[in-house]
Amino acid sequence: MKILLTGGAGFIGSHLARRLLNRGDELVILDNFNDFYDPRIKEENIRELEKEGRFKLYRNDLLEESTIEQMFSEHKPELVIHLAAYAGVRPSLQNPALYFRVNVTGTSLLFEAARRHQARHVVFGSSSSVYGVNTKLPFHEDDPLHHPISPYAVSKRAGELLGYSYFHNYGLPVTCLRFFTVYGPRQRPEMGIYRFTELISKGEEIPVYHEGKSQRDYTYVDDIVEGILAAAARPADFRIYNLGNSRTTVLIDLIRLIEKEVGREAKVKLLPAQKGDVPITYADITRAREELSWVPATPIEKGIQRFVAWFQSHRVVV
Repeated sequence: MKILLTGGAGFIGSHLARRLLNRGDELVILDNFNDFYDPRIKEENIRELEKEGRFKLYRNDLLEESTIEQMFSEHKPELVIHLAAYAGVRPSLQNPALYFRVNVTGTSLLFEAARRHQARHVVFGSSSSVYGVNTKLPFHEDDPLHHPISPYAVSKRAGELLGYSYFHNYGLPVTCLRFFTVYGPRQRPEMGIYRFTELISKGEEIPVYHEGKSQRDYTYVDDIVEGILAAAARPADFRIYNLGNSRTTVLIDLIRLIEKEVGREAKVKLLPAQKGDVPITYADITRAREELSWVPATPIEKGIQRFVAWFQSHRVVV
């Protein structure tokens, strides 16, 4: 299949790209290698992908309309998997305009190109953050979403609504996937599990917000990739799926798991909650299980073991 993958040099995207190349898809990757985190990490991801097979790489921005047009005109992708975005709840509070420009305007340009060039299916990477402070547990795809509490969450919900509009008005099949706290090898260095592992390894103090009482539905990256592939293989008219482990882990318990694998005790500083953070995320995955036959296979204990092993083999800690 001819596939356009945005954000293919990033964390989730590079894992997905590897799977697509291994199964023989004709792959086009768009990634702008920005400095949201060290671009050398994405360069390393691309070098690893080049060992797996041939693909076309565009080092361009999602907002460059001429590039978007060129990719669709030259490669005529049948499937578009859209993972490119400015990510993170806390950074979005510092520069909301950037998040809206890239995550909303850029996504609209991609949907429009997919419509005009008659792509068969668009898979959009959304986020559990769209649920905001949802008091109903676990989170279900049909829950009302009236109060997202960060610009990032708003931008992702806007992407979902754009997808519905393009399905309703133009018949473009769109599948939205709400990812729940994805972790694993190649994880972005500012993300919690990576940062905790790094600080514990160095013997440095860890700032722990919500006084360590917040809960997250941590989902291993290999399980997320399987969910993306399952959704991509079953284009519907318009559908939203939660992709989560469907199990919550208390933050302080997560730190204890990392301590065990690193072999070093954490120096913990308990702090109050930060703006934009939610107390809990928890996925109801009934729909994905029943319609996509998708069930996550990696418990948090095994996932942390794998991540720390990767971290210790890929990063030098002094």
